[in-house]
Amino acid sequence: MTLEGDFHPEPDTTADRVFDPAARDFYVRTLQELRRAEVPFLLGGAYALARYTGIERHTKDLDVFVRPEDARRTLDALARAGYETDLTFPHWLGKAHRGREFIDVIFSGSNGVGRVDDAWFEHAVHDEVFGESVSLCPAEEMIWHKAYVQERERFDGADVAHLLRARADRLDWDRLVSRFGPHRRVLLAHLVLFGFIYPGERHRVPEALLARLLDEVRAEAVERIESDECGGPILSRAQYLSDLEDGALRDARVTGGYMTPSDVAQWTAAIDRED
Repeated sequence: MTLEGDFHPEPDTTADRVFDPAARDFYVRTLQELRRAEVPFLLGGAYALARYTGIERHTKDLDVFVRPEDARRTLDALARAGYETDLTFPHWLGKAHRGREFIDVIFSGSNGVGRVDDAWFEHAVHDEVFGESVSLCPAEEMIWHKAYVQERERFDGADVAHLLRARADRLDWDRLVSRFGPHRRVLLAHLVLFGFIYPGERHRVPEALLARLLDEVRAEAVERIESDECGGPILSRAQYLSDLEDGALRDARVTGGYMTPSDVAQWTAAIDRED
């Protein structure tokens, strides 16, 4: 198989240990249907995490990542194959299912940050899952996506730490930093936590990179700025709503152009349905 750089995947035990044979058959069929429809896609979620880190997490769905412009085409291809499909949240997620098994069709982060673009495919890692040839989401993009998931009921910081630990020596650090753009403080926070979690491995984060990010924070601390934005909703859709309710602060998801007010309203309304 063709692999990116010197990546040596963990044995494909996650796929082999799916306890329900029907679920495995469903996932295999899905991968085959997407390939037959010639839809470019990447495999992410628990299966990609297991291949990078060796950490297994059995979930009830399969995460497929596509470009935003291919989301509808992906769902249409699955619908033609007999799946029930829905563009659940038009700013980031579609779903397909047959019976109890689900496919998440993801094309952005739930906060509107992290849209899937050509670079995801250019840096994808080619591997085999369920006996099928697949391309995995790059580790850098997985870290980027997961770094923002900081809900009360779900925090992906442990996934970020495990990816850093497994891949630190092989990460494209410059590309990772560029992915965060104006949100480099979020990346810095995870790098600081990495050093706390694994004190014996702090040296694996490039010293020059850490110094540069810390210098940026120091410079920002000196420069006072007038801003009525709240960046909290970029990290959690629920926990900073109180900061927005009186209108004193504006939602950075909207002011930053990541989501429309309609997207925010729909995504916020789903909180109660999912609790």
